[in-house]
Amino acid sequence: MSDTIEARLAAAGISLPEAAAPAANYVPFVVSGNMLHLSGQLPMEGGRIAVTGLVGGDVGLEEAQRAARLCAINILAQAKAALGGDLGRIVKVVKLNGFVASAPGFVEQHLVVNGASNLIAEILGEAGRHARAAVGMAALPLNAAVEIDAIMEIRA
Repeated sequence: MSDTIEARLAAAGISLPEAAAPAANYVPFVVSGNMLHLSGQLPMEGGRIAVTGLVGGDVGLEEAQRAARLCAINILAQAKAALGGDLGRIVKVVKLNGFVASAPGFVEQHLVVNGASNLIAEILGEAGRHARAAVGMAALPLNAAVEIDAIMEIRA
């Protein structure tokens, strides 16, 4: 399955970045039994936050969806680091939690987080279909427009 995942990444033109180091006092992932808990990932690209500001204000819907997609790419990068380079160990993405820095009155957080959900399902296939939350926030760390964390079932 890992070969299939790598092929899907290549077909999508995605090269996973180096997994980001924590920005504060936490670890990037925790493995407990057969569950992988990934800390929130920001829309990092080229070593910097690519999309900042409030969605529905400074940031439009399409740019916010791109931010969510970048978060998903970084989730996969963290998962790859946590799993010794083998994304084929992912049995199921159990849940994504999406946090969207939202301007007052913005109510399309679910559409923003689709940027991540669509990518995860595209790359991981059936194993990438997941439960999720899409929540509006007043602000996110480092002024990021989106942050997403993940819970995955994994093989030993």
